Amino acid sequence: MSFRAATVWSLIYVAVALVFGVGLGLIAGWDIGTQFLAGYVVERTLSIDNLFVFVIIMSTLAVPREYQGRALSIGIALALVLRAIFIAAGSVLLSAFSFMFLVFGIGLIATAVQLFRHRDEDPSVSDNALVALARRRLPLTDRYQGRRIVTRVDGRRMVTPLFIVLLAIATTDFLFALDSIPVVYGVTTNAWIVLAANVFALLGLRPLFFLVAGLLDRLVYLSTGLSLILVFIGVKLVLHFGHLHNDSIPGISTGVSLAVIVVVIAVTMVASLIKVHREPRRRAHAGALHAPHADREPS
Repeated sequence: MSFRAATVWSLIYVAVALVFGVGLGLIAGWDIGTQFLAGYVVERTLSIDNLFVFVIIMSTLAVPREYQGRALSIGIALALVLRAIFIAAGSVLLSAFSFMFLVFGIGLIATAVQLFRHRDEDPSVSDNALVALARRRLPLTDRYQGRRIVTRVDGRRMVTPLFIVLLAIATTDFLFALDSIPVVYGVTTNAWIVLAANVFALLGLRPLFFLVAGLLDRLVYLSTGLSLILVFIGVKLVLHFGHLHNDSIPGISTGVSLAVIVVVIAVTMVASLIKVHREPRRRAHAGALHAPHADREPS
């Protein structure tokens, strides 16, 4: 995808999401519309960290540029299916057990602490257990076979490295969903809105990848900003749990959540650009939940 096409499609996806949010507000009420917009902004922001990991996957697995678009499209489609399953499970848990708000809240705060601790590191593809298992157990060709995911070599059916790429993208995004979906549930408990926010955020990832892949290394404070957002939403979920059992415990409104998230994003972006301007050699990292191991397997 060319830079111009990536720019146009990125703007189109954002515009469609905003129009959807405004339309939802006009039809179902502005409280619902605001919930969607807040959820979309959160997911869109967290998806930038996904892009970091996608770039690492493409680089580590030496994906030829002409195959990257196909890999992203299929990988994102698989990620949508996995997220839909997780969203449904989360909705059932929150409806049946109110203490899950407390569990999600504490989990997000713990995740934020780990992400901040390892903010200057990148996750390793070899740390993905399913990818490592697939490399060991599946018959794998030693090179890409065009756009094929499965091929035959000497009459034997084998998977190509493109299969490993798709598996890495889908499963890595699912791991991100373990954090990002509870974050959206901190904005709204409406499972349909959570799903819609995820769909709109993920659908715009493909053009956004080609648009900003070369600029991601400038967002040096992105992991710090995401850590702050995770802490804020985690506290919001804990307060919501407390409010369910005691009306005297205050909650945080969706409007306030949206404002805080937008301010954190803006400050993060501006601070990152200022830092890189002062230190041109400074490079950003995706951040990790633990100290990653270096990739030792050949790509």
